Amino acid sequence: MDSSLPEELRERTRWVRSSEQANHRPGEFVLYWMHNALRAHENPALDVAISLARQNGLPLLVYHGLSEDYPFASDRIHTFLLQGHRDVQRELSERGISAVFHPQRQGDRGPYLRNLARDAAVLVTEEIPVQPLVGWLERLTQTTDTPVAAVDTTCLAPVMALNRDYTSASSFRRDAARWHQGLLENSYQEQAIDCAMCDPEWIEQRYSLRSVDLSRIDLAELLKHCKIDHSVAPVAETPGGTRAGYARWQHFLQSGVQRYRYSRNNPVSPDGSSRMSAYLHYGMVSPFRIARDAAKAGAQKYLDELLVWREMAFHFCFHHTEVLDSLEAIPTWARETLIKHANDARLKNCSWERLSRGHSDQPLWDAAQRSLLKHGELHNNVRMTWGKSTIPWLSSPLRALQLTLDLNHRYALDGRNPSSYGGILWCFGQFDRPDSNEKPVYGKLPSRDLETQASRIDLKRFLKHIDRPIAGRLPTVAIIGGGISGLIAARTLCDHGLDVTVFEKARGVGGRTSTRRTDLQDGTQVFVDHGAQYFTARDPRFCRYVQSWLHDGVVQPWTGRVVQLDSKGAVVSEKVSAPRYVGSPGMNAIAKHLASNLRVNAGTRVTKLAQTGEQRWALHADDTSLGDFDVVLISAPAPQTADLLAGHTRLESIIRDVQMEPCWTLMMADERIDDLPFGGAVVHQSPIGWIGVNSSKPGRDPLPSVVVQATPMWTRQHLDTSSDAVQAELAVVLADLTGLRIESPRYQTAHRWMYSHAKCSLNEEALFDPAVGLGAFGDWCCGTKVEAAFLSGMAMAGSVLRHYTIDRAPFQDKPSVTQPSLFD
Repeated sequence: MDSSLPEELRERTRWVRSSEQANHRPGEFVLYWMHNALRAHENPALDVAISLARQNGLPLLVYHGLSEDYPFASDRIHTFLLQGHRDVQRELSERGISAVFHPQRQGDRGPYLRNLARDAAVLVTEEIPVQPLVGWLERLTQTTDTPVAAVDTTCLAPVMALNRDYTSASSFRRDAARWHQGLLENSYQEQAIDCAMCDPEWIEQRYSLRSVDLSRIDLAELLKHCKIDHSVAPVAETPGGTRAGYARWQHFLQSGVQRYRYSRNNPVSPDGSSRMSAYLHYGMVSPFRIARDAAKAGAQKYLDELLVWREMAFHFCFHHTEVLDSLEAIPTWARETLIKHANDARLKNCSWERLSRGHSDQPLWDAAQRSLLKHGELHNNVRMTWGKSTIPWLSSPLRALQLTLDLNHRYALDGRNPSSYGGILWCFGQFDRPDSNEKPVYGKLPSRDLETQASRIDLKRFLKHIDRPIAGRLPTVAIIGGGISGLIAARTLCDHGLDVTVFEKARGVGGRTSTRRTDLQDGTQVFVDHGAQYFTARDPRFCRYVQSWLHDGVVQPWTGRVVQLDSKGAVVSEKVSAPRYVGSPGMNAIAKHLASNLRVNAGTRVTKLAQTGEQRWALHADDTSLGDFDVVLISAPAPQTADLLAGHTRLESIIRDVQMEPCWTLMMADERIDDLPFGGAVVHQSPIGWIGVNSSKPGRDPLPSVVVQATPMWTRQHLDTSSDAVQAELAVVLADLTGLRIESPRYQTAHRWMYSHAKCSLNEEALFDPAVGLGAFGDWCCGTKVEAAFLSGMAMAGSVLRHYTIDRAPFQDKPSVTQPSLFD
């Protein structure tokens, strides 16, 4: 199959499955699956595909898709990739190369790549030795019989040519010199476009594939429909794409490359580094061209970093793909010394959430993490200190490695790159030597003291640089509603540097995760969860927070038996579900946790919005002004939200269609409450829909208590019934169902939830009208559970962040790439 490939292409091509190994019927086209070489120039994979199409007399098709399922998928990475795909679409079109692009999104998901591969004569793709791409290629090979070729588009010295791992820079520098020197001295030779092309319209019709022209679409609107992490904002100053990448490179060539040798380790040196790693990671720029330019400029130190250290990490990952997230990826001496000291006393045991937000209480480390969270990048010298510092803060060296990789890959635009892996693994001993002095926790692993490192830089200037705004203009934001939705939206926006104020009508935060606290006459305190009784976690975007809350004691598992009762109180079945969790010591613990460090005006009911002449919104509580804001986001129940938005936005009519159900809730506490044979019960064909033994939950007050929630139908029939009458009627039904009859309990009350949950929620996570700066969200948008509320708040924050960070301007010939100054 590769007999006619030019030698320079053949030596960087690995046949994952050759034509001799394949039991494959003749294919109809040559398929190039583009994913990490988002360029149509100096692209060896594209040239291999062109050569094979020519050799076999078949048309060529380039397919580039965007999955929702890659690890750490977020608005940040998706935006960068979409901008890159937009550039490469244009570049392919200008070269007359046939291509289709498909982003996975709501209402348009399918096995398009697999179906295309099955009909192809050969599949060509890029060699990227990290997950998930290695796993995706392996599964694709297993589900098709098509010959598959992987091409190294990243390294000047191809991984398949050297075919060994390296841990010594000097060895790699020596063995790779032939390829490095040859490609530095000679221009890259592209293949002539002399093969036929597939008809994209025919491809779309045959495979029911809707290709997207990214030059004609609003990227922010497209992202709204992707099931990804909306809490990580796009990086406005680092747009994706070939043109932006080369614009940044030209800036560095003119202003920084000559000083690189002396300034590269100083994180407060203007233009001290090229900041090209993300563009190189996704192949938006040619490493061959970057290397040639650096060589012409005489930038030998930069070339050494680009060609030796970067490529050595790529070669290492190629031979150790399966263990990169484990201690097996580091040298034996490093692994043994860390394990030997695994039981040494730790300075602290931090949770993922605490570290991800930059709340370690160490100024330099927290600034480094904020750089990742807000700007998607971290200066390499600081990254080394940042990575090593997690080792004494976590329960084990493996946990430290995995969490450090998580934070890097989740927030850094160059995360999951082999070079990025190399940098993190260096913190744990890879490509390094053991220290002669053995220390607690680190053992012989060289450490970096945070205070010492902070004293070596101008920390004040570094902090100023890190805390620069994430975009040219950021809005002031008001959030109405202090439930889970409103609080996670507020916190996400605040973490990205926006000015946010939360208004909550109740005395405290919580919304439908509220806990009622009452002081009895004898001083006994009663705590009863009278809203959400528990929650589950299924979506990975929510699960990682729940795991962190478990670590910090904010929530605990609830293992109480949950059953289903018939109308007479007989158990008909166990109710099986995902693990159940509850806030500790009450359900409102989650809201209190989210509200920490936020500006919350409790006991404030917003009654009116009024648009000012400055395109801002004035909020009022009756006749009291609450201030003016650029953006107002409402997480109240749908009817109340629609009333506040009336006449201001097109969203009102959508929200009016949401019907919400009411719920009367009875709370009772008394020592005479006998233990019921369950922790919770769903009741059928009864005025009562739920019975919960509140005192069966972990961390609750020892005074036995139960919570009874009436069905929506019964509640609607008793909307105007007095609280005393509701208590009496529900107590009788409870007694008939369970035999629990208590005269004059120590505590008893009822609460009417006028808007308990949506009868039928919208199929949207959040609603935002950017034209007027108004948004609406809550669990009524996408479900009825705590998880739905959380995801809705995350999506609402994402909508605002996308609006202010993604440039909606059409293509420009010379895109501007911001180079933020440290001295502004």
